[in-house]
Amino acid sequence: MKFVDEAYIDISAGDGGAGCVSFRHEKYKEFGGPNGGDGGRGGHVFAVADANLNTLVDFRFSRRHDARRGEHGMGSDMFGAAGDDITLKMPVGTIISDAETGEVLFELLVPGEVITIAKGGDGGFGNMRFKSAINRAPRQKTPGWPGEKKNLKLELKVLADVGLLGMPNAGKSTFITAISNARPRIADYPFTTLHPNLGVVRVGPEQSFVVADLPGLIEGAAEGAGLGHLFLRHLQRTRLLLHVVDMAPFDEGIDTAAQAKAIVNELKKYDESLHKKPRWLVLNKLDMVANDDRAALIKDFLKRFKYKGRVFEISALTREGCEPLIKEIYKHIKAEQSAETPHVDIDPRFIETPKE
Repeated sequence: MKFVDEAYIDISAGDGGAGCVSFRHEKYKEFGGPNGGDGGRGGHVFAVADANLNTLVDFRFSRRHDARRGEHGMGSDMFGAAGDDITLKMPVGTIISDAETGEVLFELLVPGEVITIAKGGDGGFGNMRFKSAINRAPRQKTPGWPGEKKNLKLELKVLADVGLLGMPNAGKSTFITAISNARPRIADYPFTTLHPNLGVVRVGPEQSFVVADLPGLIEGAAEGAGLGHLFLRHLQRTRLLLHVVDMAPFDEGIDTAAQAKAIVNELKKYDESLHKKPRWLVLNKLDMVANDDRAALIKDFLKRFKYKGRVFEISALTREGCEPLIKEIYKHIKAEQSAETPHVDIDPRFIETPKE
């Protein structure tokens, strides 16, 4: 399925039902009095974060979502029934913003989180509400209040712990295949990856993290060149970035250090906070470099790249060096998670009670 990370929808909560003007009419009771009931509340529109979804593709084909209006009040003190609510299931990581102003309204960050994105209108008052000592036969009523109507933009930022970035054909897809359950398309030409791929890396029993493989970046990506700029937003929620570098390019004239610097510059242009995220250097395809030449090649690259952070030497194809890297990633993620304890109050209406 094609990855869809943006969609526009129109939602409308239900209008409230109108109040009723009615009087009690019974035999032998001359002064029955008012008995017009209130209108029912209009239906709300909820959004729930569903961990089983990973795209917004459903909203591309179903743009309009309307909750039912409340029923009108009736005589004999009968209130109108409330309109049925509707619940829209969205992937975890969805940002809901106003399509016209761009203002961010809600974010779905925790599986099972439920938010009200449009409130139904209250029902109108029937004439029994207006009865008083000086107005014993009121003929007043009020219409129902309108429900909220919104034009929304849905934007999905994947919730991955680790993000892979690098030039096209750097071996990112091979790497995520080697360490996780993801099976992206792999080929020997650039831009094989056209949309993000997520993979779960199992470190041990109940120990895992999520890796996101994004389309390769090229110089000018922040201004719209290539494909990677479309998905740079997905790196904003990661805890760690792995900068994958091809140490054995097909063209010997390629300057790998210059390419690596270009990637770092694109991050800085796109988002300063993204540039400041923890970023480790992963030197890939070392199986294609002779053992005697590795040390000199790596030393020369680091000298020209002027990088002083953590460096890992791997071969994604043969899995050489992958296991130590996985363990170090997990340690880093656990340290980051220790300071994060999200708490969400779940609406009791969405909690299933076990059947006896």
